[in-house]
Order: sequence, then structure tokens, then C-alpha cells
Amino acid sequence: MLSNNLKKAGTQFLRAAPSGTKAAARSQLAPAMFSTRFALNASAPVTTFSYSNPIMEAPINVRFFSAIPTSTVAPTDKSADQRKFSALSADVIKMLREELEAVDVNKDGKIDADELKQLLRKHKGVFREAEILEISELYYSGNAGKSVPIDNLLEAIDGTLKNKDGKQNVLNAGRCAAEYYYDLNHHKWNEDELNIELTHIKPKTIADRLAYGAVKGVRLGFDTATGWNHEITTSKVMQRVIFLETIAAVPGMVAAIIRHFKSLRSMERDGGLINMFLEEATNERMHLLTFVRMRDPSILFRASVIGAQFGFGTAFLLAYIISPKFCHRFVGYVEEEACSTYTKIIHAIETAPEGSELAEWRTQKAPKIGISYWHLGENGTVLDLMKAVRADEAEHRDVNHSVVNMKPGDVNPRYDPTLRLDSALNKYVRDMMTRNPKEESAKIA
Repeated sequence: MLSNNLKKAGTQFLRAAPSGTKAAARSQLAPAMFSTRFALNASAPVTTFSYSNPIMEAPINVRFFSAIPTSTVAPTDKSADQRKFSALSADVIKMLREELEAVDVNKDGKIDADELKQLLRKHKGVFREAEILEISELYYSGNAGKSVPIDNLLEAIDGTLKNKDGKQNVLNAGRCAAEYYYDLNHHKWNEDELNIELTHIKPKTIADRLAYGAVKGVRLGFDTATGWNHEITTSKVMQRVIFLETIAAVPGMVAAIIRHFKSLRSMERDGGLINMFLEEATNERMHLLTFVRMRDPSILFRASVIGAQFGFGTAFLLAYIISPKFCHRFVGYVEEEACSTYTKIIHAIETAPEGSELAEWRTQKAPKIGISYWHLGENGTVLDLMKAVRADEAEHRDVNHSVVNMKPGDVNPRYDPTLRLDSALNKYVRDMMTRNPKEESAKIA
């Protein structure tokens, strides 16, 4: 109480202080500070009060002695009326606040992971249940189990609408989840994602040119050996894709194993790349397991796979130990070729004359394992399957090229938990804003 009274008296005096020097101000203030009938303990804790007056030459630091221990008090959050929302109107903020407060079960003014889960379940037309569980897990791990004040969450939501480049992390969440969590909704492609553009990264470095030359050389030899030319048949397609997928599943597993051991040795995080490459290897293996349901390879074919896998696996392992960047660039170029091949196959199926074997793939149902893995629907066709596989290869292409340019501390380019949270908050607020047509047209259009 005494400390508070002294501070109050000092503050009032300083605000009313006439112009003068720093020393003069202190001399005038001293009697007011120490003329008290209470005995003060000179060894008691000290609190420094800083006041800056534009009339004076410099800020004045005044020491107030307290007879009772003082504690450090963290600055309080900004009050709601001090917060600035540049993308959300007052009506939308009110609507968001009401919904957030409605799921705040313990009424502490904060939203925890379970409460966020209930919030998103009110928007099941926008979020699938698997997506809701994923987002709530990322929210929990990103905030180390802590709840987020509603006002802070509103600011974060406002920030997602201001964010133009998609790289902000509006909640300032951690990325721990990248080390153990991965996208559970992966490989459920929508129509827009199935429209793949053929892209090419031009070689810039010596390693890039070596990788590109190696891929072109291997492709030329393989095309010649398998008779792959301008004539595309179902037999040639099956022979080609089955053999290639047995090899394509090797790089991801090799990269994951080496990075795993490196993480153990260095006792450092890997940024989620281990999970990504394990998933890439699994994805390529799923291609294989789906295609072999359409054609059973011969014993000779299987023997050639064993030899190729041993040779390529050994070479890639040694190369990755020497230069991971070279290997990822190599895989990126391999996937460019894969996208080109699957695009030709899809075009051949779509333009094949009625009655031909290729034309049958437009209506023939895909294997059950493929329908379940890619969520192709009950009547998913082989053509649908080919489009989904091409989308996978395009993702592998982009990811491996991007990994080449990653720096220490960067996170998995395919799955950054913080950006995933930003995206979820953005999707949520946009759904809320559609309930206010005027606001939607003004802010989103």
C-alpha cells in the first residue's frame, strides 16, 4: 500500500513538474518521497519507475523503496478496444467473438484444443472430421498445450486475411509437430489438384547438370530396352509403370533412413523431412501394389526388379551420403519425366477409339486398394487412378526440387504445421464471413 501511494504521488508530481533540469526535478521530488512517518527499510527490494516528459531534456528514473517484497508483473494483453483489426469489420468480429465464447466451456476467456475442436465441428460443411482432429492436434502441440486468449485468436484470424504470401504463422505457434505428425488427409485430390502442369527446373549448378544428364541418359536406355515409343498400349503401360514404381520407392526410403541416423547423431530435429520421405516411399509403393492388381508380373520380370533394385539402391545410398542435394535434384528430374509419361498415358486413354483396350480404362473400375487409398469413389476408374498417380508424382517433383534449396532450420515444404493452422483459421473465418454477404463481397472478392 505504501509503495503504491508513493508511486502515485511521484507520478502526479512528475506530470505537473515545471520545466527544469533533471537534477532540479529530483531535488523537488525528494521531500515528497521521504517525508513519511513510516520507517523504510533501505535493504528492501527496489522498483524503478521511468517517466519521460517532453519538457525535460531526458527521461527521469526514480527509485521507489518499498517496505514489502515486490514481484515482477508481466504486461497485460491489450484490451479489446485497443486492438486494431484491418481485415475484419466490427460486425464480423462480434459474430466471431460470440461463437468463440460459446465454445469456451470453462469461461476463462481462452480457447484450448478441445474447445477449438468443438468450434470447427460447427462448420462440418467446411472441415472433415479427420481434418478437425488434425488441426486440434497441431493447435495443441503448436502452443505447447496452452490455451489461447480469445482476443489473441481474433487477431490471428484477422492476420490470415491480411497475409498475402501464405507464410506468416499468425499464432506464433511452434513447429514441434513436424517431427512426428503428417497430413492424414493426404492423397485425397480434388479436381483442381488433378490438373497438373508440366514444369521444368533448368539446371544451374554443375550438380544440377550432372543430375539432369543422368536422368536423360537413364530414360533413353530404359525407353529403348522396353520398346516405349509413340505407340501406347495397355501392355506397355503396365510393364513400364510396374517396373518404374519398384525403383521409384527407393529414394524416399534411403533419404529417410540417412536423415534419421543423422538426427540421432546430431541430436537435432530434422524439420519433418523424415516423415515426408517415408510417406513418399510409401506412396510409390502404393502405386506398385495397385498396378500389380491389374497385371501379375512374370518370374523373369521379378528377377530383373531384384537386380535393378540392388544396383540402383546401392548407388543412390552412396550418392546420398556424399551429396543429398544432388540426389534430390536427380529425383526431381525423374519425377518431371514421370509426370510427362503419365500425361501421355492419360491423353492416350482419353482419346483412344471406342472398343480398344485403352478405351476400356475410361470405364473399368480401379483396383479396390487404389479406390480406398486415393478416395476415388465407389465407381472410380483406371483413368481416375492414373490422374491421381500423376498428382502424386507432381508433388514429389516439386518437393524434391524445393528440398535442394532448403537451409538449416527450415521445415518440411509439404507440411509446415504453422501454415496448416493459418490455413485452417483462414478457412474458418471465410466460412463465417459468408454469413454476412456484404462483408464477404467487400473483403474476399
